[in-house]
Amino acid sequence: MKGNTKLIDTLNALLADELTAINQYIVHAEMCEDWGYAKLHDKFKMRAIDEMRHAEKLIGRILFLEGDPIVGVLNKVNIGAKIPDQVENDRLAEEGAIKAYNDAIVLAEEVRDHATRDILAAILADEDAHMDEIEELGDQIEQMTLPIFLTTQTK
Repeated sequence: MKGNTKLIDTLNALLADELTAINQYIVHAEMCEDWGYAKLHDKFKMRAIDEMRHAEKLIGRILFLEGDPIVGVLNKVNIGAKIPDQVENDRLAEEGAIKAYNDAIVLAEEVRDHATRDILAAILADEDAHMDEIEELGDQIEQMTLPIFLTTQTK
């Protein structure tokens, strides 16, 4: 089924965001593991896996719409040197993703592609959950102080 060109371009932009997020979250996860924060490693790694699933769904939809998935484009990856920086960079990434998915959903509705809208809405729900988790981490760091928080992140 030949899809709307603007929507396919938007799906490719979302794909670039997801591929970027995968890289950012994997690097953050591995840094946490290197520092001995196994629980944070696991959280960041699971978020990266969620983003891989999102990328897979976007690729599948682009192909269905007879578009070409662009997988060689990444946006700027923002690696945090310390845990609070990682959490903030991840929060900013999710904030951007939520806005981008909301905008894409509006476009899908405008071009009357309700199946794409539904796929995007499901991914948006995951992004909202990611934001909730990231904000929770930020709240814990603020309330416990960083040193105490970090003691809770080892196995």
